Amino acid sequence: PLLAACVMLAAKGVVALMLPALAVLVLTFLLGRFFCGWACPMGALLDLLRPLTGARRGQPDTRWPVLPYLLLAFTLAGALFGLPVAGYLDPFSILVRGLALAVYPAFNHATTALFTWTYQEAPAWVNTLGEPVYGALKETLLPLTQKYYSLALFSAAILLAVFLLELVQRRFFCRNLCPLGGLLGLTARGGPFQGRGGGRDCGKCRACRSVCRMGAIAEDRSIAMERCILCLDCLDLCPRGTIAFGFRKPQVPPPPVSLSRRALLAAFAGGAILPAFTGVRGMAKAAEPLLIRPPGALAEEEFLGRCVRCGECMKVCIGNALHPTFLEAGLAGMFSPTLIARLGYCEFNCTLCGQVCPTGAIRVLSLEDKHGWKIGHAFFDRDRCLPYAKGIPCMVCEEHCPTPDKAIRFRQATVHNDQDQPAEVLQPYVVDNLCIGCGICETKCPLPDRPAVFVTAAGEARNPESTLPAAGDGY
Repeated sequence: PLLAACVMLAAKGVVALMLPALAVLVLTFLLGRFFCGWACPMGALLDLLRPLTGARRGQPDTRWPVLPYLLLAFTLAGALFGLPVAGYLDPFSILVRGLALAVYPAFNHATTALFTWTYQEAPAWVNTLGEPVYGALKETLLPLTQKYYSLALFSAAILLAVFLLELVQRRFFCRNLCPLGGLLGLTARGGPFQGRGGGRDCGKCRACRSVCRMGAIAEDRSIAMERCILCLDCLDLCPRGTIAFGFRKPQVPPPPVSLSRRALLAAFAGGAILPAFTGVRGMAKAAEPLLIRPPGALAEEEFLGRCVRCGECMKVCIGNALHPTFLEAGLAGMFSPTLIARLGYCEFNCTLCGQVCPTGAIRVLSLEDKHGWKIGHAFFDRDRCLPYAKGIPCMVCEEHCPTPDKAIRFRQATVHNDQDQPAEVLQPYVVDNLCIGCGICETKCPLPDRPAVFVTAAGEARNPESTLPAAGDGY
């Protein structure tokens, strides 16, 4: 629901792809914050790894109970006025990005290294046992090829920080930081499903407060439904059975959230004012030329507004071409996908990135549309290209060019080689209206360091202002 709200605010309209998220809000109003306790994968992992962080008793009260609401206000205002920050705070974005870009590739690397070592160094009987296991893993769990991602350690560090905060307080992220939890809490607080504590009948018993993982039970044993995630631990632990949950008429009006008007206005103002500063950056006038977006990506402003930095497009990219940006698109664009052609290329017959994008930031393209969709343009560095610089024949880029009518072609030329002898070679050049910027020429260039052919965002289909000059144009 948080991502759906941010995407629709950024798009200034209804995004049909996100409408099913409204069902979560409806169910939350009727049933309380069941999603956080029973469905959220981030919460499930926090609880699953709880034995590793140890129990923290004596801290039943949430440290900053109003902070999720302030972050929610800041996130929604930012989405409306052009500062997309939901991808930094939403638990799904943090979790999927960390798992897809760091944990899963690292798991594959470690597993492959282990079985490679046993194959090379271990006794034969170990390999007899290990090969079926490795074969089963390759068939079911491990990816076809090893993937590599920029910012993998950074993505892992953010996810790890969420888990390390459990050392401070149980469900620290959920209680003190999660804006999605704040949205669900506001939805649940006035609903018909309510919890009732024992009140004075409890005496000096504090068992329910000590076990509550969200600090939802107050000193007087009343239960705040905006914080209760319906784990029902208190129900099991109550020695007198005085705690109960059920459908009943809520308090009218519900008890107020302890949120000052000044703090709320400051959060909204921050989300509304900060986008003005992003409009005067240098890249607002001249975009980063190496910022190449996936095929089907919307125009940059709308793309950043819709992209939630989840990493799904990067995970499914067959050619390992898509990677998270750092500062190439500014702070607001960090973790959004870009093509790094030296690390991988956009597969000519693949449309997976648009299929998995949950927000429509990358459109779903038909194969025919994909074949003609231009994401950039290739250029040759003649000081490095072997046929130009050294008179050495090389045809690698042309051989790998995937367009049916080759976008890379040759001209016959006479050059002087390293021995200062004339040599007849075929020198490559790019046909502008055929190149789609897939980057495979840069990926496959045989030079060991910087490639002799490189791709930029020039001529990208989503930006009419980047049209390449045509023959006959003059300046």
